[in-house]
Amino acid sequence: MTWKKRHWLIALISIVMGVAVIGVSLQWSRKNVSQLAQRHNSTIVPLIMIPGSSATENRFDSLVKELNVNRRNPHSLLKIRVAKNDHLTFSGEMRPRDRAPIIVVGFENNHDGYSNIKNQARQFNLAFKALNERLSFSRFEVVGHSNGGLIFTVFLEKDYSQYANEVQVTKLMTIGSPFNFNERNVNNKTQMLSDFIKNRKKLPTNLNVYSVAGTQNYTSDGIVPLTSVMASRYIFQGQVKHFTTMTVSGSNAQHSDLPQNRQIVNLINHYMLTAKRRRQVRLNEPVLH
Repeated sequence: MTWKKRHWLIALISIVMGVAVIGVSLQWSRKNVSQLAQRHNSTIVPLIMIPGSSATENRFDSLVKELNVNRRNPHSLLKIRVAKNDHLTFSGEMRPRDRAPIIVVGFENNHDGYSNIKNQARQFNLAFKALNERLSFSRFEVVGHSNGGLIFTVFLEKDYSQYANEVQVTKLMTIGSPFNFNERNVNNKTQMLSDFIKNRKKLPTNLNVYSVAGTQNYTSDGIVPLTSVMASRYIFQGQVKHFTTMTVSGSNAQHSDLPQNRQIVNLINHYMLTAKRRRQVRLNEPVLH
């Protein structure tokens, strides 16, 4: 083969390879744009719930039943169980046209302790990624009971930024979350609280946070000191869009009873779910009662 023929053959191969690369790039771009458009047009706004230590993905069954009382279109209940080896198990069904499904993420390794909370946050990231790939939502909200609020805060400061351009978290309600563990004096900051404060600048600035405490004797809910719950202000206040603290007392204000507390049910309905009702009215869909 002469040098000239070899030159033309190399040029031809280069052209073919270039066209192939351009074709693949265009195909990926179309797919990527299609996925972004699908996400942008999605009207699903799931409410994700995370239980505390020693609890499973079934922790909020009673709460969801209460939230669905007298609703013409009850919220679907989906569950994700994260095994110790990171395997994800999905259960439940999504009702057709449900724009506000409730999704509970539970962990097989549901023990207490800061190191385990960080591991659960890592596992939550795996569950969140898989969930978002399935539903392609552009907004979501979160309720975390006890350590569930801590798990999501770690996720917000460590992993959420990778989704922030496509998926917006709009509301977070923590219920009896011990941001300073069992420490009653906020001046004695635990390593976890210190880390939360150090990384607070990574929190999304468009987030609305509601920190709810239970009080049996105005000092604790029987397990978590009130000052530990209220230490959340050192993390969120002045960093997120809105930060509000609330307390519930009376019947079922003990720590483990809070998810079934009637006042908590009303707070979730009012602060986390009311806006969804208004959106459905604008969409000419039946009003949720």
